[in-house]
Amino acid sequence: MQPRIDFYAASPDAYKAMLGLENAVSKLGLEKSLIELVKLRSSQINGCAYCIDMHTADARKDGETERRLYAVTAWRETPFFTGRERAALAWTEALTRLSETHAPDADYELLNEHFTPKEMVDLTVAINAINGWNRLAVGFRKMPEA
Repeated sequence: MQPRIDFYAASPDAYKAMLGLENAVSKLGLEKSLIELVKLRSSQINGCAYCIDMHTADARKDGETERRLYAVTAWRETPFFTGRERAALAWTEALTRLSETHAPDADYELLNEHFTPKEMVDLTVAINAINGWNRLAVGFRKMPEA
């Protein structure tokens, strides 16, 4: 695939707005490791090679294991994730595939078991942010460095 446009350069104001949201997400108080798993899973679903590359590298830098990173695509079938992480990953999948799932009650109830109302909203904003980045990167074919 060939890159289409450099969305950073094409609209610096839009890029600043996205960075503002990303900065806000980083200050919401959710565990960094959890946020990286969410970013990775959403990026996998959306087929965002750039973001998958970035978030696996970021997670490794923060101490995430290779084993868990490899298993994110099959997180339901592995014993490697906590109940809280499983709830976040289920919610990530539900919201990333919103047109298919309509955010099922079962996923919401699981989320409600492991997160406070504030954390539920904060996690949802984090999911929204990575989906926005994925849409920019996939739409404009942002490529990871070789």
